[in-house]
Amino acid sequence: MEDILTGAGDDRKPTKLPIAGKRNILITSALPYVNNVPHLGNIIGCVLSADVFARYCKLRGYNAIYVCGTDEYGTATETKALEENCTPKEICDKYHAIHRDVYNWLNISFDEFGRTSTPQQTDVCQDIFKKLLENNWLSENTMQQLYCDTCSKFLADRLVEGTCPTPGCNYDSARGDQCEKCGKLLNPTELINPRCKVCANSPRIRDTDHLFLELPLLEGKLREYISTMSVAGSWSQNAIHATNAWLKEGLRQRCITRDLKWGVPVPLEKYKDKVFYVWFDAPIGYVSITKCYTPEWEKWWKNPENVELFQFMGKDNVPFHTVMFPSTLIGTAENWTMMKTISVTEYLNYEAGKFSKSKGVGVFGNDAKDTNIPVEVWRYYLLTNRPEVSDTLFTWADLQAKLNSELLNNLGNFINRVLSFIAKDPDSGTGKGAGYSSIIPDAPGAESHALTKALGDKIGNYVDQYVEAMEKVKLKQGLKIAMSISGEGNAYLQESQFWKLYKEDLPSCSIVMKTSVGLVYLLACPLEPFMPSFSIEVLKQLNLPLQLSLSDDKGDVAKAKSPWEFVPVGHKIGTPIPLFKELTDEEVEFFRNKFAGSQADRADRAVKEEAEAKKITQQLKNTNITAKSGKKERSAKSGGEANTKAAEQELTISRLDIRVGVITKVEKHPDADSLYVEKIDVGEKEPRTVVSGLVKFISLEDMQNRKVCVLCNLKPATMRGIKSQAMVLCASTSDHTKVELVEPPASAIIGERVTFSGFNGEPDDVLNPKKKVWETLQVDLRTDKDLVACFKNLPFTTSAGVCKVSSISDGSIR
Repeated sequence: MEDILTGAGDDRKPTKLPIAGKRNILITSALPYVNNVPHLGNIIGCVLSADVFARYCKLRGYNAIYVCGTDEYGTATETKALEENCTPKEICDKYHAIHRDVYNWLNISFDEFGRTSTPQQTDVCQDIFKKLLENNWLSENTMQQLYCDTCSKFLADRLVEGTCPTPGCNYDSARGDQCEKCGKLLNPTELINPRCKVCANSPRIRDTDHLFLELPLLEGKLREYISTMSVAGSWSQNAIHATNAWLKEGLRQRCITRDLKWGVPVPLEKYKDKVFYVWFDAPIGYVSITKCYTPEWEKWWKNPENVELFQFMGKDNVPFHTVMFPSTLIGTAENWTMMKTISVTEYLNYEAGKFSKSKGVGVFGNDAKDTNIPVEVWRYYLLTNRPEVSDTLFTWADLQAKLNSELLNNLGNFINRVLSFIAKDPDSGTGKGAGYSSIIPDAPGAESHALTKALGDKIGNYVDQYVEAMEKVKLKQGLKIAMSISGEGNAYLQESQFWKLYKEDLPSCSIVMKTSVGLVYLLACPLEPFMPSFSIEVLKQLNLPLQLSLSDDKGDVAKAKSPWEFVPVGHKIGTPIPLFKELTDEEVEFFRNKFAGSQADRADRAVKEEAEAKKITQQLKNTNITAKSGKKERSAKSGGEANTKAAEQELTISRLDIRVGVITKVEKHPDADSLYVEKIDVGEKEPRTVVSGLVKFISLEDMQNRKVCVLCNLKPATMRGIKSQAMVLCASTSDHTKVELVEPPASAIIGERVTFSGFNGEPDDVLNPKKKVWETLQVDLRTDKDLVACFKNLPFTTSAGVCKVSSISDGSIR
């Protein structure tokens, strides 16, 4: 089952359709809205939780697909487009790419990650609408809506802000559709002192005609569905509570149209200038994205006898999936695959407050990626902290504790301890050695070895409990049980005292080590849904194929009771290396400070840091660093010594033509997966073409429109068919696992030369490769403890200040 170890960035896998006689599972996660970068709260509530379950299903041998995509229509997109002075489509293209990059990094195993602004969405949405119309579940009403005379348009819900009317709330920035503080759903006309979000003027109420879904008429059929499926699908308690609250309050007509331009158009002449309301159209996105996945989408979505639908979301999305969307499907009178199981999370809060996309509070997906903390650590921490029944809290100190204690000292220690011992070569000469030269020993009689048999029984029980928890979508419990296997392994090693057995009872030691290495393999299996990159690395160190299975058909669950049988005798393992790295107190403090406050606060800090950098530059300019005295001394030397010094003087940093540039366009190299092709404006008539090997380190989105330091006088070189006319300077860590751009200040002039105090010579037109000028000077290009790019101790300097990197101190620049 090799495909379970792949992520969202892999080549398209074969399309899957339901198979008769197999368990067919359709998995969706709430479509993330496209107007911002996803934060960790969004990620755990939707895509990551669904990914764990999808991977588990594939591990079990079920025929499962996982579909998701960006929710792109509606007011929020139009609002964001206004803020960024571009079209809604440009906003969607930009943020869809950001979402995809974040989910690729997180190893989310979508079968299809699509979007709602597609022709397929229009087709499916309009078709469902027409059936509701034919079946008389729609009505027409005149409603009052806020109209802005200044902007000459009706204001959609999110284009209105005001004071929340809910008693005791009084939040003065409530949106027209929902109060973010108390969670109450609102109509814009209910707001106290409403104001237009575009111009801040007070709108007036005006009549407009709209179409409504008659939920009260559908309530009987809806209640029948809820009462049946909530039991059959073991709905989470928070989902049941939220659904019952809506039913108790009484269902009302719900408007399904809006006075907007960006959305699925209503296919009626009278309403040709209106679009469908996003709550109506967005859940239909699950269907249309599946239609993008396969033209035979109806085999998944109109096949309730053979397909089970599992849906994952945060608690604020529950009514749309348990009331609105089911009512819509019921109203078509077609044989839809209705949701069987809903898994709902509460809120993940951040340090002292709440994650917020709109306010920029918390750690966002691209932030997590840039910390250089491995993705498996992020996945593990978020999933151990999954807010299944109540809100949970993200703190940097807690992340540190879980990494250092649970992953490093428990899981990583067990695996490295076992594999390192097996990999050792026995020292036959002195008798002091211990090891198996990387070869798995024979271990006859393991099933009758008391300590080993007791361990096997415990592990078998743990695997049974794991399967039971995961089948009920109790993901946090499943992870805890899987980690308990590692704890049992550590206890088994200690109790066996294998290091003594090697000298005193080698056959028993071989039983312990063969059993332990089997346990290492077994751990890779239940932990794969949670940390797929971890499992891949374990299998590589075991030198075993990237295939895992926990299928009943193959008897995998039953085999867990005999871990000594997993890895064959005589098999040679790979090279053991530590799987996790300690997170230090200094790193925790750095991240806590870096991500403190809102994104706006962070931007303010960046401005202050740039001002401080300018101050440092000015101080350096005022320092008299000249080479005049040196020149006088050199002139008095003997001829041979003078010639030698002159030759050395030629190799100065001033020979490099480093300029401030801006990346105006970037795309993947058509013939090389690891390369970008950039167009960079360096102050010349035409931008230069530059090829950079940065794909593994910096996302395409993060390369766009960045100011960079460009070495402009290298000899042009052809890289996979494209001539590179310069080089973007970057800093890297000593192990080359992290790379960052060297960035000039934001106000630096495009095309200006980066200078170094005391070196004022003219650069070479083109550096002579044979003279190794660049190679010789490069070894002295580094970042200092303040993240300033330097030649020796002299900063890269522009008219606006010094050049810096984001987080790499003492890094090599090349």
